[in-house]
Formats: sequence, C-alpha cells, structure tokens
Amino acid sequence: MPAANLTRVEAEERAAIIGSPSYEVVLDLTDDGETFRSETTARFAAIAGAATFIEANTESIHELSLNGRALDPAAVSDGVRIRLDGLAEQNELRVVSTNAYSKTGEGLHRFVDPVDGERYLYTEFAVAEANRVYAVFDQPDLKAAVRFTIHAPAHWSVLSNAPSPVPEPVEGTSNAVWRFETGPVISSYIVAVVAGPYASWRGSAASVDGREVPLGLFTRASLAEYADPEMMFGTVAAGLAFYEEAFGVAYPYGKYDQIFVPEYNWGAMENVGAVTFNESYLFRSRVSDARREQRAIVVLHELSHMWFGNSVTMRWWNDIWLNESFATWASTLATSRVTEFTGVWATFASDEKTHAAEQDQLPSTHPIVAEIPSIADVEVNFDAITYDKGASVLKQLVAWVGLDAFQQGVGAYLAKHGGGNATLADLLAELELASGRDLADWSARWLETAGVNTLRAVIETDASDRITAARVEQTAAAEHPTLRPHRIAIGAYELEGDRLVRVHRVELDLDGAATEVPELVGLPRPALLLVNDDDLSYAKVRLDAPSFATALEHLAAIDDPVARAVVLGSAWDAVRDAELPASEFVRLVLAGIGRETQSSARGLALARLELALSQYLAEEHRAQLTGEAGDAVWALAELSDAGSDAQLQLVKAFIRIASSSAHAELLAGLADGSTALPGLEIDLDLRWELVIARAALGVAGEEEIDRALAADDTAKGRQLVETARAARPDADVKQSAWERVMRDPSLSNDLARAIAEGWRRARPAELLAPTAAAYFDELQGIWASRSFNMAAIIVRGLFPAALVDEELAELARDWLARNPEPAPLARLVSEKLAELERALAARARDAEPLTVDAQ
Repeated sequence: MPAANLTRVEAEERAAIIGSPSYEVVLDLTDDGETFRSETTARFAAIAGAATFIEANTESIHELSLNGRALDPAAVSDGVRIRLDGLAEQNELRVVSTNAYSKTGEGLHRFVDPVDGERYLYTEFAVAEANRVYAVFDQPDLKAAVRFTIHAPAHWSVLSNAPSPVPEPVEGTSNAVWRFETGPVISSYIVAVVAGPYASWRGSAASVDGREVPLGLFTRASLAEYADPEMMFGTVAAGLAFYEEAFGVAYPYGKYDQIFVPEYNWGAMENVGAVTFNESYLFRSRVSDARREQRAIVVLHELSHMWFGNSVTMRWWNDIWLNESFATWASTLATSRVTEFTGVWATFASDEKTHAAEQDQLPSTHPIVAEIPSIADVEVNFDAITYDKGASVLKQLVAWVGLDAFQQGVGAYLAKHGGGNATLADLLAELELASGRDLADWSARWLETAGVNTLRAVIETDASDRITAARVEQTAAAEHPTLRPHRIAIGAYELEGDRLVRVHRVELDLDGAATEVPELVGLPRPALLLVNDDDLSYAKVRLDAPSFATALEHLAAIDDPVARAVVLGSAWDAVRDAELPASEFVRLVLAGIGRETQSSARGLALARLELALSQYLAEEHRAQLTGEAGDAVWALAELSDAGSDAQLQLVKAFIRIASSSAHAELLAGLADGSTALPGLEIDLDLRWELVIARAALGVAGEEEIDRALAADDTAKGRQLVETARAARPDADVKQSAWERVMRDPSLSNDLARAIAEGWRRARPAELLAPTAAAYFDELQGIWASRSFNMAAIIVRGLFPAALVDEELAELARDWLARNPEPAPLARLVSEKLAELERALAARARDAEPLTVDAQ
C-alpha cells in the first residue's frame, strides 16, 4: 500500500497542536507469516478540544482508544491515518493492529535467506515509513522517545536505538522478550528495529568525554565470512575522534551498531546508534580500490549524521540537503584525513561534482533548498542536487569562509541546537559569527536558485605569446540565469619532459559576467590554463582552444589527480552538451587510461567510456569504435601489472563493453581458464559478470547459466541469475522479463531490479521496442498501486533507454503532455526524456567533424 502523503501545511498545523510525544511499542515478530502484531501507546500534549490525526498504516485494527474512550476503526481510520477528535491537554492513544511485512525495503522488511531458511527483519523508516510499524506522528519536528518491547525467537539478535537488553525466555516456547530502555528523543525516520539470527562482532571506540562507546557489527549468518570488523570498527573509531575534534562536540549517543541488511534500497541509513548498510558493501570477491574507498566514505558519511541530522535535525524536508550535503562533504574530508584514501578529493571532483552538474541540467532541477510541499515530493529529491551539488557548494563555502571558521560555526550550531530541530538560517547565523562574512547574498544565489554556471578563461597575447589581458567569464543557462560568487584557483601548466606540471597558480574571488585576472598578465601563455584548478568551486569549466588541445594530447601527463579530474570532467560535460564529439572522448580515455594512477578516476573514466559507446556515438561510428575500444581495453589489461587494481578494473570494463565474436571467445576463455592473465583470479562475482556478459551476447545458454546458480545458490546468486536470464537477446525473453517486473507484485525490490538490469542489456536495442508504448500505458496504474520505492524501480528500470530514437522521445513527450500529475511521477519520466534527448543531440554532434574550439 502506498504511504500517506503528508503535506507541509498539514505538518505545520499538527506541530502547532501536538507537543512532547512519546511512544511505548510492543511488536510480536514470532509468527512466521506475512504479518506481525503491533501495539502502540502514544502519549502527547495537545491544545484542548483540537483535532488532528496520527499515521498508522495497518492491515486491520483490533483495538483503538483515545483517553480511555473506544473509537470505531471503521469510522476514524482509512488504513493509513487515524483521525483524533476532541483532544485533551494530555492524551493517551492506544492502537493494537496487524501490520504487513514489506518486500520493498520500506517499513519492516522481511527476508528469508535461501542458504539456511532463516528470517531476517529490519526497518527503513525514511522518509515517513515508521507508521507501517507503529502509530506515530511521522514528521521530523515531532521528535520523541520510543520504548520498544519485542517478542521474537530466542536465538535472534534484536537491536534498536537503545542498547539491547538481555532477552527474557518465554517459558514453554522457543521465543524470548526484549524489553528495551526508553530510546533517545529523535525523529521518527531514524528510529530502527533490526531482528534475526545475525552474526555479530563487538568493539569499542574512545570518546573525548572519557566514555568507551560500544560498537557492534552484524551480518546475516551466511555472509559472516565477508564481514570486515577490523576495517569497520577502525574506520568508526578514527572517524569518531576526527568529528569530535572538528565539531568540538562529543559523540551524542550511547552505542553505535552497524548492520548489513538484505534487499536494501539505499546505500546506508543513519538510524541513531543502529546504522543499516546495503549488503553490496560486504565484498564476497575482490573489488577495486575505488570500491573500498567508496565503502569508507559511506561508513564515515553515516557516522557524521549522528551529529548533523540526528542530534540536530531539520524541521521539514526542505532542509534535508543540510543533512545529506554536510555528510557528503564531511565524510570526504574525514576520508582524506583518517583513511588510506588520501586522494579522495579527486574522486569528489570526478564523481560527485559531475553527477551534480548532470542533475542540475535536467528539467527537474531545483534549488538546493528546495520547496517540498509534501512527502511525495521529498522522495524524488534524494538526488544529486541534495547530496552532491549541496556538498560541492559547501566545499565552495569552506573556501569562501575558511575551514577553521567553518568548523567553528558548525560546532557552535551543534552545541546550541543539540537534541532539537533547526533550520538553514540557524546554521548561517553561526557561520557568519565565526567568519565575519555576510552570507545572506551568498545563500540567496547559491542555495535558493537552480542551475550551474560555466566558467572560461579568455586570454589575449602579444606577438611573443605573452599574456596581455586575462579574465574569467561566467555564464548561466537562460532558464536559470543567476551568476554567483566563486572562490577559484587558476593553474598554469607547462610540459616538462613527459609531465604536464603546474608552474603558476592564482587564487581569487570572482563575481558577475567577467572578472579580470591581472596576476596572469606578463606571463608566457602556458600550454594549459586550467580554470577551477584544485576544484574549489562548483561550476562547469570550458578550456580555451590551445589548452583543450594540450589536454586532449597530454591528459595522462598531468601529475595532480584533482587537476586531471577537472579536465576530464570538462571534456565529459562537453560531450553531454553536444559540443565535443563522443568519438573524441572515447579516444581521449583510451589514450590516457593506461597511465591513470587513481583507482576511482580510472573506474569513473571507464564507466563514462561505456556510456559514451552505448549512448553517445553516431550510428556510423558505433560498431567500429566499440570493437576498437574493447580491443584496446583488453590490450591494456594484458599490459597491466599482474594482480594490480588496474588489471582488475580493465578486465571488468572489457567484460562490460565486449561486443564482437572475438570478444565473446575471450570471455569464454576467461570463464573456462583457457585464457588467463597473471594474478587475475576468476572469483565468484567476476564469474557472474562473465556469465551475464556472455548471456547478453547470446552465447551463454541455459545450461551455463544454471551451472553458475548451482555454484552460488545464495540470495545474491538468485538475483544475478535473473539478470543473466533477462539479458539474453531473445524477443520472448525480453517480453517475459518486462511482464514480470511490470506486473508481478510478489517480486521483492532486489529481484525486480535484477530482472530489469538484465532486460536493459539489449543487443540490438530494438529488442526493447515492443514494450515502449505499453510502458507509458502502465505508468499511472503502477504509481497508484505500488509503494514509492517499487514504483520508482519500475518507472526507472523499464524505461527503454537503449532505444536512442526520436520515436521513443515523442512517446515520452506525448505522455508528459497528457500526464502532468502526479508531479513526482512526471518528474521521473521527464528526467528519462531529458537524458534521451541529450543522447540524440550527442549522436548528431558525433556525426559532424571535430572542431577543437568547441570548448
């Protein structure tokens, strides 16, 4: 059932009526069925005589009373809300209900491990899903303490925000009762319950206030061998010390558990003291250094939320960016300081900022501080603007006010508002006090307007090629015309042997359409003049023609990984803007990828290579360049050091872009061992990648796919076999896969994703054409009948994006013209259309000759 769609107006009205809520919740999880029993006793103050409502998403209500007065569920409940009339100054509401377990990662998710048949449960309450488990005023500014009593099988672990009590056996049964202490006063979306026979590890971390904070780590029993407690505990201990020093505020809670949970919709979630993680961060096989770096960032991201977001929480979801942007920025800083991944700011430049700019150029772009009229609107706003653009702008703010002043202001904000709710204005007030800078104009232009600016250097030289005038010009898209203040650096690079070395650097504030740079006047024109060197600001960068020519030829020669990331990001952005032919970008990546030293940069470049090959190449170039790219990437893998990170990434990239019969033979050789690279092990997950790729090429039959499942009959194996089966280039296979995802409500979220992933692997792309019209016919029904996460999986996953043609674009335009509502659904479709139109423009540009001054 879809969640109730609370509006901001309703939330504000209710917050004016209700005060000081608290909850006692009893859950009976002993029944091995599709439902569980929930008992809620909610106590709260109110304006006498007022009326309001409480969320309770139930299957059926057995008992309902307000202040001792029985209420008729049929009269006051619609299954998602209970109307409360005639409130007293102090109130007690009792709700006893049967509630449904989820298959979609919302509310209380139930998963049965095929390895041992055991049940594993966990909650996911963001954005407003706590009401699927107990009756609750489900909005962030009505913080409350929850006291849980949980009935469950005695051999389980049961976790919540408060420390776990010793279970009390229930005589004559195999069950027990966990009676928790009252938890901390927090928002409902970060309350958590986790229950099941999880394997566990224990540790501790020293806090600045002298406490030893208990640490826990939990995984499904069948995945225990892949847990990495040393890494997980070590990263948390180092991060806790870093954040306490940076913020000047001790860790605010009594314990810190980290739980890997199955079929998770998110990367992780910052539930107070009980952080849940996607099991993809448990590495069953060897992964790249970039993937390990990402895991460290995620661990530190969630930890930072304990201060920023959990202790101090936004009043309403328009400030969700404060939580996520701050955690993204803070975790990157912490990762660079307390882990082995000291070059993580290069990843930030390549990944977060590029994703932010891509999102910022969609028709659905919005200010960082977005208008959020309802819960439905915030669901789709967990995007690259909320996370990545916000973090990029915070990085710009740090450059603007200075790191010391920024951390001082944040610390004062946390100390003043700890345990409560606050707003952007509260944070800016503390930052202004700490820095002495007036941030009103900065906030208005950076946070309250949408769009990304473009910066380019304009250089004039004399006959001896010395600079006589230099300025940076700033432009903005016509639909988002705001020009912003930027703190940037400009680097001058010269060739020294086989290296491109920075020989001069200027740092300056710029504003308006043009800013003069007198510090460059008199210098010889460099081989490369890089605007936004060191990646201080959030902007698109365009190089002057000589600099761009140097970059195309010598990208790999730039020593600094951040500078390389800025240059490559500029080139990629130019491809997406149909200014640079995708063919040239493919050649740029292939020329430099073998010399890239940063794992994350190499991985991102290879991912963009794959996208350029599949989406942005002109038809007349695609077959030849895709084949050449596969050959080149394989040759680079053969030349890589045995067992190196580069070798692993290049092999994985080759598997993804393999396209010819010769490539299929290489894949077969890797799979059966007749082709081998020194130091490369074909482990569990790499073998699955080979099987899926061979299935997509039409050379892996049912027998080969079934053997892969027999060797890995686990939850992950059962997902991957669905991807392999749906990837086969057969019209009936594609139709069947589409039907299952679109129409089968019994599918879990992860199985739906897995099937859709295989369905999208279509060679030729025309295999998806028969479903295009039916896709649009189904959208409104899917949105009305499914939960948000499952509906979003279907809407995004079954859009036939591989069909880069005008006919599909016209279908999407026609649907949008006829279906402006619901707005979140229209937004998802409009984003898919925008990416399709971008691909069409990029293909048209790739069919034209190269003009180097396109930058």
